[in-house]
Amino acid sequence: MNILPLDKKVPDKFGPYTLITGILLIVLGTAGILLPDVMSLSTAILVGWLLLVGGGLWAIHTYKYSPKNVMGWLKPVLLFIIGGLMLFYPVLGVEAVGLLMAVYLLLDAMGSFALAQSIHPAKGWGWMTFNGVISVLLASLFLIGWPATSLWLVGLYVGISLLFDGWALVAIGWMLRKGKPS
Repeated sequence: MNILPLDKKVPDKFGPYTLITGILLIVLGTAGILLPDVMSLSTAILVGWLLLVGGGLWAIHTYKYSPKNVMGWLKPVLLFIIGGLMLFYPVLGVEAVGLLMAVYLLLDAMGSFALAQSIHPAKGWGWMTFNGVISVLLASLFLIGWPATSLWLVGLYVGISLLFDGWALVAIGWMLRKGKPS
């Protein structure tokens, strides 16, 4: 029984960009697997900068629309503090990102299962289901060793997740491409 209604147009939306995106994700994922510490620290630093930029945007918004509201300044201040801490203490940031990665992988699994179901019974739906199963396994393994193994697991898991996302997209793009008349 399908939870989501079958959208027969979804497989038609996958085109040559599916293959290109998949290949790029495979390359990025492989780099993360080979250099997990670098990928881990890069992830924490990227998140730190995103929080700082978000804090800046919220500060501008608060300044323009309610500069005298003390509670309005709470969010941008917290974003600045957390982002700054992640940049100044990236290893601790990696541990925080590690916990968030477990949550991300669980959400990624749900998204993969939903996409697999939306393209079922078209060719390639099993690959996206397999991708979801891998994400569930990675999230479970991650939570077992957290926080001690965060420094290398974050990068390794980001790399593995990107690698499997890439392979799933390449497989779907290739199978759908072979199935379409030229």
